This record gives sequence, C-alpha cells and structure tokens, in this order.
Amino acid sequence: MFERLPLFAAALWWGSLSAIGFLAVPMLFANLGNPTMAGVMAAKLFAAQTWVTVACCVALLLLAKRRHAEHEEAWARTGLVLVIGGLLLALLVQYGVSPRIVARQNLKLWHSVGTVMYALQWVCAAALLWKLGERRIPESR
Repeated sequence: MFERLPLFAAALWWGSLSAIGFLAVPMLFANLGNPTMAGVMAAKLFAAQTWVTVACCVALLLLAKRRHAEHEEAWARTGLVLVIGGLLLALLVQYGVSPRIVARQNLKLWHSVGTVMYALQWVCAAALLWKLGERRIPESR
C-alpha cells in the first residue's frame, strides 16, 4: 500500500497546481469583470495552493525517508531535489513575491517573477510525477 503513496502525493501536487494556476485563476479574471476582485480571490487560491504544496511535499519527504531506510529507491534521490525545489519555490512565491504583488510594488515585475516561479514549481511536480509513474519493464531473456 505504501509504495503507491508517493505517486498519489505527486499527482495531487501537480494536479492542484494545474487546476489553480491554469484553470481557476484565469477563469476568475475572465469572468468576474473586476480585476481587483479577481486578484483578491486569486491571491486566496494561491495561498491555499501553497498549503497543498507544503502538505504534499512534506508527505513526499517523509515517504522518501521511510522508503530510503527500507531500500534505496531511484525516485528518492532525484525526487528529493524536485520536492525540495518545488517546496522552496512555493514558499518564496507566497512569502516573498505575493506580498509585493498585493502591495502593488512594481506590479509587472513581481507578477512576472511569481508566474515564472509558479511555472518552475509546476515543472518540478510534473517531473516528479513522471519519474514516479515510470513502470519498470522486465528485461527479456
């Protein structure tokens, strides 16, 4: 049972990033008509997304520690870099970039920085999900 948990956590992480960043937030701006109201709601969605990321990444780190103690897994080495990188990006966006966007400090710059960091976090989650989803093909005899 535990061998599937890392895949589930990575899928939740990647799926939630995709749903919020590429579906829900663009729909807010397209349909609310008021960019300020859409921005406030988007900030709340991204804050919630940060906590989903933290939960998934902590779970992945704990599962990697457990699996590494049992037997060394290939995803645990490469995956740790992706998990820690994605987690750091999420926290930097939430606590470094978002406050500047809310304060409307150089909005174009900080929005661009936040978008790039969110996209990089999405790439980390996608790469981890891809790695965990690889099926081992038995060698032909």
